[in-house]
This record gives sequence, structure tokens and C-alpha cells, in this order.
Amino acid sequence: MMPFKGFWGNLKSPIIGLSPMDGVTDAPYRHMICKYSKPSLVMTEFCNVEGLARGAVSMLKEFLYSEMERPIVAQIYGVELDSFYKVALMCCYLDFDGIDINMGCPANKVARRGSGAGMIKMPDHARKVIQTVKRAAQDWADGIDLEEAGIRTKIITALQKIRTNEPKRRLLPVSVKTRIGYDEIVTEKWISTLAEEQPANITLHGRTFRQMYLGEANWDEIAKAAKICRQAGITLLGNGDVRSMEDAKTKIKTYGVDGVLVGRSTMGNPWFFGKHEPTQEERFQVAIEHSRYFEEKHMDHAFFAMRKHLSWYCRGFDGARETRVKLMQSNSSDEVEAILLQK
Repeated sequence: MMPFKGFWGNLKSPIIGLSPMDGVTDAPYRHMICKYSKPSLVMTEFCNVEGLARGAVSMLKEFLYSEMERPIVAQIYGVELDSFYKVALMCCYLDFDGIDINMGCPANKVARRGSGAGMIKMPDHARKVIQTVKRAAQDWADGIDLEEAGIRTKIITALQKIRTNEPKRRLLPVSVKTRIGYDEIVTEKWISTLAEEQPANITLHGRTFRQMYLGEANWDEIAKAAKICRQAGITLLGNGDVRSMEDAKTKIKTYGVDGVLVGRSTMGNPWFFGKHEPTQEERFQVAIEHSRYFEEKHMDHAFFAMRKHLSWYCRGFDGARETRVKLMQSNSSDEVEAILLQK
């Protein structure tokens, strides 16, 4: 029996997508990426299932997206099976193209609860999580109502405001993003365990939890995982230290993976997935556009959350440091425009 692939089975090869990054890949960031170059897929920032299942309506902002971002995958994390089930149904209701389970986040506050990378130490529970999310996806396709699933009324009301048209009843593929180990490398054993649950895709970051983002990603271990997944009919994407499109294609060919997800190299570079090399003037104009879109979509957020993005646009030119210092004190897109265009 082969895994249900959904959109994963229709992606053109090689797959080069945008990696989810907490605090970075919000809706404005993804919008800019998809407008100026088109990745194979994008993923949301990860969303905690326990908080959302208990009624934290504000967390639904993590699931805002535009049609131009498709295919788009909702990424979720947590521990409780019932919460995974409910939030997976919410993702189906919001008509994402897939659901990805984060089993790789290295943040201590996440991993010590057993979620994120902490799931690597609980393989039996990890399998139950995949089973639960897949069951929710199937139940949605079969017609279950959100009320019937025990989802809180205020969450349902908020979901209806986000999605005003009739939701589609379709089966969504379930995937996993993880690491090569926790304290030590356990790639083959861990990936074999996940493969038994037949996710549509596994994305593997080439570092352990202990490494965080230090050192070089171990692509030899990613290659071992690719062989296991190939035999199981599961696509395997590598992740870690992909610095350019050329580097992505080289790693795909060298290590036998189906594709890669790219994270940090896209910061301040929404042109990453295309061939256009922007001028500094273009970078400034897009930074301003990004700021305005951020204000439009994040009216309830303080502008300081935009500042880190602005700093990434400012590099590689004379006066970059001074400009960056000014941008770190900006409080609106108008101020950003004044600084960058020196009005």
C-alpha cells in the first residue's frame, strides 16, 4: 500500500520549497516570496495544537494565507492527540493543500514538552500523532462537522470569518518535518519508524536537536533517509544550509533527495526561487512594499515585528549598517519609505 500523496504527487521535479521558520514565514513574508519568485510549495509558521484546541482564537492568524501561495501546507506541533485531531480538522476546513507535523523544532520550551524535536524521543507517540492527523483528514473528507468533533463555538465562528465560502471536502495529505536525531544521530531507525505510518512526505533537517543550527548540516545522513523513503514510496526533502538555487540542485542530485526546503537563505531575498538579480533600488522598493503589506495584514501587531525583515533587506551596499540602524527604530511603512528613499 502506497501513501496518499495529494498535491505532493503532482509537484514538478526537482522540488525546491520554502521552509517554515517560526517568527519569520508569516503571511506577508510568504506573499512577497510567491510574488517575486515561485517556490514549489510553502509552509506556514508552526501553530501549537493545544492552545488552538482550547480556544486561543488569536492563534488562527498563523493560518492566514492568500491563493497565490498555493500549494500551501499548514504546519502544526504539540503533544495531545485530541488537540492534533481538532486542529487538523481546522486545517481541512481552511482548505490548505496539506498538513505538516513539526517533529524537529529545537526550541527548548517546545522540545522539553515532548513536541517538536522532543517527538524523536517518543517514537510510539509520534506514530500515534501521524495516525491521528490522518484520521482527522479522512473524517473531514467523509463529512464530519466541526461541532460534532467538539471544536469550541468561538473557534468555529472565527474560522467562518476567515473562510466565508463553502469549504471543500477533500482528503489532505499529511507530512512530517524532523531532524536526524535528538542527542545523537538516529536517522535510519527514526525515519524507518516514521515511514511505517506512510506520510506523504518527510522533510529532514541535517542536524540533531543538540546541534540546534550550529555546525554543518549532515547531508550524508539525509541521503540515508532518502533511500529508506524511496523504498516506501515517500518523497524526502532535505533541509539545512542550502545557499542558492544552484546549491539546491547540486544537493538534490548528489544526495538522491526528491527536493529541498530552503529557509535562512530566503531572508531579505524574495527573489531566491527565480533567476532575477535585483538592484539595490529594487530591494528598497520591495522592502517598502513588504512593510505596507505587513501593516495591511497585521493591523493588530506592533510594527517592531517587521523590523527584522527590514534588516535582512539591508546588506551588501555602502551605508548598509547605518541604514539598518535607522530601520530598527522605524514604526511604520511611511517611516521605512522615508529612510530608504531619503525623503
